[in-house]
Amino acid sequence: MSWGTELWDQFDNLEKHTQWGIDILEKYIKFVKERTEIELSYAKQLRNLAKKYQPKKNSKEEEEYRYTACKAFLSTLNEMNDYAGQHEVISENMTSNITVELARYVQELKQERKSYFHDGRKAQQHIEICWKQLESSKRRFERDCKEADRAQQYFEKMDADINVTKADVEKARQQAQVRHQMAEDSKADYSSILQKFNHEQHEYYHTHIPNIFQKIQEMEERRIVRIGESMKTYAEVDRQVIPIIGKCLDEIVKAAESIDQKNDSQLVIEAYKSGFEPPGDIEFEDYTQPMKRTVSDNSLSNSRGEGKPELKFGGKSKGKLWPFIKKNKPPPPPPASASPSAVPNGPQSPKQQKEPLSHRFNEFMTSKPKIHCFRSLKRGLSLKLGAAPEDFRNLPPEQRRKKLQQKVDELNKEIQKEMDQRDAITKMKDVYLKNPQMGDPASLDHKLTEVSQNIEKLRLEAQKFEAWLAEVEGRLPARSEQARRQSGMFDAQNPATVNSCAQDRESPDGSYTEEQSQEGEGKVLATDFDDEFDEEEPLPAIGTCKALYTFEGQNEGTISVVEGETLYVIEEDKGDGWTRIRRNEDEEGYVPTSYVEVYLDKNAKGAKTYI
Repeated sequence: MSWGTELWDQFDNLEKHTQWGIDILEKYIKFVKERTEIELSYAKQLRNLAKKYQPKKNSKEEEEYRYTACKAFLSTLNEMNDYAGQHEVISENMTSNITVELARYVQELKQERKSYFHDGRKAQQHIEICWKQLESSKRRFERDCKEADRAQQYFEKMDADINVTKADVEKARQQAQVRHQMAEDSKADYSSILQKFNHEQHEYYHTHIPNIFQKIQEMEERRIVRIGESMKTYAEVDRQVIPIIGKCLDEIVKAAESIDQKNDSQLVIEAYKSGFEPPGDIEFEDYTQPMKRTVSDNSLSNSRGEGKPELKFGGKSKGKLWPFIKKNKPPPPPPASASPSAVPNGPQSPKQQKEPLSHRFNEFMTSKPKIHCFRSLKRGLSLKLGAAPEDFRNLPPEQRRKKLQQKVDELNKEIQKEMDQRDAITKMKDVYLKNPQMGDPASLDHKLTEVSQNIEKLRLEAQKFEAWLAEVEGRLPARSEQARRQSGMFDAQNPATVNSCAQDRESPDGSYTEEQSQEGEGKVLATDFDDEFDEEEPLPAIGTCKALYTFEGQNEGTISVVEGETLYVIEEDKGDGWTRIRRNEDEEGYVPTSYVEVYLDKNAKGAKTYI
């Protein structure tokens, strides 16, 4: 049966039906796509599950996998990974063989359907135009016939009237003849158009529409065949992985069959066998006899004559213990050093942490808050106001040196750039001098002067920063050039500074605000001032901190810490990236704030918050 002959008048319904078929195909594509997502999610969950129950390395679980049951379980976990991989294969094959192919086919199908229905609408529009022409010619023919009848009646009336002149009668006769001729012409036109319309209508209903509908029918049947093939592929994708999944399951069964309960029992014996002989029977001891009670040879305590230790009744035994009595654990070995840094990465006992912590809290609760020096207050005020000195004196020495070195390098690059520009202008001026027709050499003098002035300004700026750099490098302790480049630390002590708190009590922001004219006097007074400052009461602890990473404090003013170590915080980070901590009475210094996790006691006396 053909749609062209059976459904010649169902153009709109066929258009709706074919659109419904495309919707069904897109719905199936969406279904397969969601199935692939489920397969991927399932595979991921299986892998995570297998990973979760894998034995951890260097743990007690690895020892448990000596038993055949645990080995079988481990084999099951490994097979589950392969099992999950097959579900990933299902997702991949369905995506490439079904989802992608059908999506491409849907686009082609939409274009083909659009083309067929466009031709159908074009044929409809053509037959509608022909019909309108036929109706127009028919109405014109009808109108002309009526006009001819009225003209004929008017002529006959005029001819019958004796009062009408002969000229009027002749005029009416001629008018009737004209109207009659127009009616004849309209009749001929109407007949021609009618024949043409009948021909076009026959072609439309017996040729054009059947051909278009036949193509639409073939397109729809191909769509149905294609979705059926996709469903077969859907099943084949699953069927292809069944053998591999079967192998995975067979391996799990094989692993289960390899479990040997006798072997596992033997392993338990080997693991926990003590080697002691079980105690013998306890002989009856008669307390009614006045004679000395003897001890059975096969009792828990054997005689010393046999070379075995004696068990005194009711006393402490130095010999073999009762096999069901829990043994006392040996005392823990004493720590190798009182300093946590002496045991790298070794955990401290809770007691060692608790005693100094409680001691410190008692100490700072009864101590007076320390008055910070004017230099630290000045530095804190500058940080609050956001001031950034040109010479970077608010930074630690090593950081300041790096900033100054960076600034010097930038200035040198700018100087080199200006010098290249000057050389280019000079060459251009020489070219103008040799070839005046190319340009006026005097026009470049102003530009050349401006560039030279810029070079001079940059050189003065570079000299200023180089002087500051030399000053900082003179303050820093002697070190190799490579160490200077690699070091991210700083020196807290600086014997060349004066009129401030001692450097060993100052945070590593390195606020060097002294003038050069004061350095000579400072060298004389620094030692006495530092000694006097050291005799002051130490800063109280304002909290604790835990080292997140190991830090090697190789520079002056810093302190080495080991990952996991707990210390006291005596000065917070003031915005320069350093925190001051203390290990004991004699060990304190700065560490990078990012290396520790700080726990401040907000109620501690002397605690301060820096902005």
